[in-house]
Amino acid sequence: ALNMTVMCQELAAANSDYEDIAIQCYTQFLGIANSIAGHSGELSLWDDRDEFFKDLVVTPDGKTQPIDVFSWVGLIPLFATEVIDERLLKRTPRFRKVLESYWQGRFDGHKVTHCPVQTNARGEHLLSLLGPHRLKCVLKRVLTESEFLSRYGVRAVSRVHAERNDLGVLPGIGRAVIEYVPGESNSALFGGNSNWRGPIWMPTNYLLVQAIEKFHRYYGDGFTVAAPCRGGERLSLKEIATLISERLLDMFRRDDHGRVPALPENSPFQYDPYWKDLLLFHEYFHGETGLGLGAMHQTGWTGLVANLVQRRYRVDIPAFWRQQASVAPVEALHQAAA
Repeated sequence: ALNMTVMCQELAAANSDYEDIAIQCYTQFLGIANSIAGHSGELSLWDDRDEFFKDLVVTPDGKTQPIDVFSWVGLIPLFATEVIDERLLKRTPRFRKVLESYWQGRFDGHKVTHCPVQTNARGEHLLSLLGPHRLKCVLKRVLTESEFLSRYGVRAVSRVHAERNDLGVLPGIGRAVIEYVPGESNSALFGGNSNWRGPIWMPTNYLLVQAIEKFHRYYGDGFTVAAPCRGGERLSLKEIATLISERLLDMFRRDDHGRVPALPENSPFQYDPYWKDLLLFHEYFHGETGLGLGAMHQTGWTGLVANLVQRRYRVDIPAFWRQQASVAPVEALHQAAA
């Protein structure tokens, strides 16, 4: 809903009818936010004790009980993040009034989002489920290697559930457990393809990197988070996005032993001179070893790794040409390509 809000604002420059749809989509976003992130004792997926989003059981008599699982359920709310600049708001004056009516992020009497009226130094507005405190709480778990952060990306389920798997008795469900399964599924559920209990998935990791970069655009380098994986060193949001990207890329890079972690040891793609420079794009990857699993040749989402490479190493060509003013044009272009 929030992504479509911004799409409609862009389209409104050519067709004002889209401003109405932008308002509609933003109102839908706020309604969903009201269910996910309500405050002050209201129905909410936010667990104040662990400061993390969790699934919730609601009984017929209205009682609620969080399901004590740390999974992508707690990370996906970060995806609902967009930055609105003055250019977009000038095109949509009625949308601006709607935005201002939800001052302090309040909707239907509840505070459910970051305050959309606040601006950064560039006059940009942040539309997001999470304010700075909740963002830091969630990212702290993302950056903890004994929890979500694998050597090769962000796991689907926190590693804490390798030991902490008893969920107790859940209303309407009974005794429940959660397993940390970093590789192939050990269950016959869904045809034996229930693989969301620990592996690394490229599309969700990619969306997480994108969301963190949007937060960085709004907050800038001054907003830092203590990273347990770096001994508590404070990292900017851009540095955190790069850290996750680099770990994802490491699945495809040769390690210190000359191996590509995503490929089996006996694969011709490892060492055979005719095959070793080729790659497979697996469906998902082992949460501990980075080994590619599931389907291996039709999973287009893992091709997103190419975009992570491009984003990490792209050259600002205009700036490069200015720096190379004294270099022959053809030679400068070759250097840029290198």
